[in-house]
Amino acid sequence: MKLTKIFITFLLLVFIVQDSIAAEQRLPNFTDLVKKTGAAVVNITARHNGKYPQGTQQRSQQINPFQRFFDRPQNPTRPQMPQDRDSIAGGSGFIISSDGYIITNRHVILDADEIMVRLVDRREYQAELIGEDEASDIALLKVDATDLPFLKIGDTNKVEIGQWVMAIGSPLSFEHSVTKGIVSAKGRSLGRQQYIPYIQTDVPINRGNSGGPLINMDAEVIGINTLIMSNTGGYMGLSFSIPIDIAMGVVDQLKDGGTVKRGLLGVVIQPVSQKLANVLGLDKPHGALVTSVNEGSAADKAGIQEQDVIVKFNQLFVDTSGSLPPLVGSVQPGTKVELTVVRDGKTQLIKAVLGGLTDEDVAVIDGSGKASRLKLGFEVSGLSESQKQELSIESGIVVKNITDRDVQRAGLREGDVILKLSKTPIKNVKQFKKELKNLDQDEPIVLLVKQAGVNRFIVIEQG
Repeated sequence: MKLTKIFITFLLLVFIVQDSIAAEQRLPNFTDLVKKTGAAVVNITARHNGKYPQGTQQRSQQINPFQRFFDRPQNPTRPQMPQDRDSIAGGSGFIISSDGYIITNRHVILDADEIMVRLVDRREYQAELIGEDEASDIALLKVDATDLPFLKIGDTNKVEIGQWVMAIGSPLSFEHSVTKGIVSAKGRSLGRQQYIPYIQTDVPINRGNSGGPLINMDAEVIGINTLIMSNTGGYMGLSFSIPIDIAMGVVDQLKDGGTVKRGLLGVVIQPVSQKLANVLGLDKPHGALVTSVNEGSAADKAGIQEQDVIVKFNQLFVDTSGSLPPLVGSVQPGTKVELTVVRDGKTQLIKAVLGGLTDEDVAVIDGSGKASRLKLGFEVSGLSESQKQELSIESGIVVKNITDRDVQRAGLREGDVILKLSKTPIKNVKQFKKELKNLDQDEPIVLLVKQAGVNRFIVIEQG
């Protein structure tokens, strides 16, 4: 009996050891990865002489829930520092060439009077700001040094969801801290930043990691750690990085001229829902639905129309509406491009020459006039001439008093201006009622509306 117990215990120990070895073999070896890449990661200190840069504190209060990684205390209960004292901001960066070019985030060095770079071997250099790009939040620095260690640039197109990645940075001033995780998602759109398809990971990063590299298991940098989603300012499992191909495109332009140019198609787009896909003759919800075309733009000259669905850009699939702007923005103005669109259920190839990116004004809707009640769960009224001029439109009607919950769920809002029913421009309330009567009993109501200054398609199911 004793021999049997000893034998069983021996087998259990063998099993535990083998299982432990197998588990260790399954996990990636980050030790070698750190040795290969760590020397190319730098700590950045940005000094602001005399006072905080104008608007810095205000900006830091506006960035939640996408909390940037400033290495600066932001405790609201702490007394405000006198405005005539020096302030220090910090973050991370990484070397991309042996002659001293360094990438970091723009917000790390914003308005700095002096930028210092410290390597892992404690060498320090004063850095020159070569250029910065607000739209991508990328800055390019240069130090006067040679034979520096640098990171290899990876291929963002090869990044796969679920793969292991590693971050190195200076969270909360703890320099060259290493954390690891996996890629959670690709192509994330955050807030109003439409030109960056962020890589989402679960790599633990905090203030001070900003500007540091996201590294794959081949010791290549694939992203710049830039944002976290947080209600507290600390890591909560959602980290976002700028893809390295986007960053290098910006870097190349900053090296050449110090400014970044982006292509402009000249359309306003929205996502394609299942209801819209059914109406537009798509086999599934995909692509970017055009809700308006700017007059004189590249899209206007090429013949793109409202209600077109852009499904390819230069042979690259446009899976969602959010994936189109980064594709367009990565191309220089004046470049000839090809777009595949679905119009009335048929596929067409359209060629266009991109314009340059410009800012657009957003109009404010203020509906007025006598309202007419419809049996649709909302009211409409006509537009005054002053409203038409303010909105830069020739005709339309204003939505009033929505009483039907299904209409609200469809996305229609009080104050929206109805521009079209299906493809028919709406001139007044009388015509709108007439067009509604021409619809079949179960036919969806497809409206093109101007909502918060932007055109948008809305589908309201009947029956």
